[in-house]
Amino acid sequence: MKLCKNYINGEWVDSVSGKTAPTYNPATGEVLAEMVVSTPEDVDLAVAAARTSFYETRDWRDMDSQTRGDILLKIADLIDKYRDELARIESMDMGKPLREAEGDVDDALHCYRYYAGLIKAPHGGCYEVNEGFGKMHSFTIHEPVGVVALISAWNFPFVMGSWKIAPALAAGNSIIFKPASNAVMSNVKMFEILEEAGVPKGAANLILGPGGSVGEALASHPGIEMITLTGSTAVGQSIMRCAASNIKKIGLELGGKSPNIIFADVDLEAAVEWAMIGIFFNQGEVCCAGSRIIIEESIHDAFVKRFAERANAMTIGNPLDNPDMGPLVSEGQLRDVLGYVQKGIEEGATLVCGGERYTEGECAKGYFMRPTIFDNCTPDMTIVREEIFGPVVTIQTFQTEEEAIALANDTIYGLAGGVFTHQLERALRVVKEVRAGITWVNAFNPTYNEAPWGGYKMSGIGRELGVHGLEEYQEIKQVNINLTPGPAGWYEH
Repeated sequence: MKLCKNYINGEWVDSVSGKTAPTYNPATGEVLAEMVVSTPEDVDLAVAAARTSFYETRDWRDMDSQTRGDILLKIADLIDKYRDELARIESMDMGKPLREAEGDVDDALHCYRYYAGLIKAPHGGCYEVNEGFGKMHSFTIHEPVGVVALISAWNFPFVMGSWKIAPALAAGNSIIFKPASNAVMSNVKMFEILEEAGVPKGAANLILGPGGSVGEALASHPGIEMITLTGSTAVGQSIMRCAASNIKKIGLELGGKSPNIIFADVDLEAAVEWAMIGIFFNQGEVCCAGSRIIIEESIHDAFVKRFAERANAMTIGNPLDNPDMGPLVSEGQLRDVLGYVQKGIEEGATLVCGGERYTEGECAKGYFMRPTIFDNCTPDMTIVREEIFGPVVTIQTFQTEEEAIALANDTIYGLAGGVFTHQLERALRVVKEVRAGITWVNAFNPTYNEAPWGGYKMSGIGRELGVHGLEEYQEIKQVNINLTPGPAGWYEH
């Protein structure tokens, strides 16, 4: 059985505590691997290695952009080389169907290739300034932040890890990466790849362990200049409080309760198909999931009938066999989602389908759940207001465009949203009014390395991916050169 270790200063090491913990296969409930359990003392070691890398040896920081880009390209090539192994590990560790894991691996390698190219693109700017203090030339340069801590989520372990690691390294930072303890194996392999690709020791460090103690130690550590997190809003709030200790730069991609607004003029079958993808992709364990369907009243009955038929026909099983849905990531997550189902029933929502654990055949010991649809939901219900993070969707109806927008915005979150209509002007009006960082029209869930990703309100701060994703991991320095050296003469009147 594999023992997953920390990777600090170019070495694979046990934790200071010597303790280990199991990671489970969610399809079978069996132990998949053991991982070391890190402590704040391990964080201190990783920070020391990263600071030595950035401020003393400077191998990665001072490397010319062409060479750094070549190493990022080599990382991408190695991800491609180990594609099948990575996808299988991801599927077994997290529970997503194998084809979805393969898509994640492909997205990750393209992420590294994208940032390998982007660091060669023009950046910075020159500015015309007044001559009150002589003739000045003013310009900006982009520099790495320094030592950056990266904390990623368990629902897309490999690809979301790459969303952070690739731009942070591309910018020249030294990093400390902590994956979620529910699914670590693909990112352990990722650091084996970074080592094989030739990333200098200390520039990339891996810490395994519980999010509470290790995450808090990273967020509050005075030797770390920036921290980014993909996780729940509650954890994001905790990270913000800890990061205030030395005013760290911060990036947060947090929870969501995303509306999927469907107008009556749509192709019903297409709307149902995209609604399925919006909520049941990755077992609904998606921060931007279309978990609130808001549908025009006149097509409600036809939509719900077809939606339920499609949901009931979904296949559920071992993710390596490529069913429509695999298991939830853990027994605890399954228990939490089933708790929300019970709450929905108690508060008066109509359970259209699902709502129970799936235990047929070989799924008896895994953490499987049937796709679940609630109808006749009202804005005050817990299942409408709180992020469930599972294959559970609520349905509300509207009669006017204004009512649809009001329902969509009636949430503390603002990560994503969708609008389905064949009227372009209406689509653009509604998209403009929905307070969310990511919106789709006549689609739900596609993501691209080239476009920025992030939310409004309590769904986060900052952006990942695209040009913005690189700039998040950079500081912008203003440089002003006096082209007429001599006394400023500011006191002479």
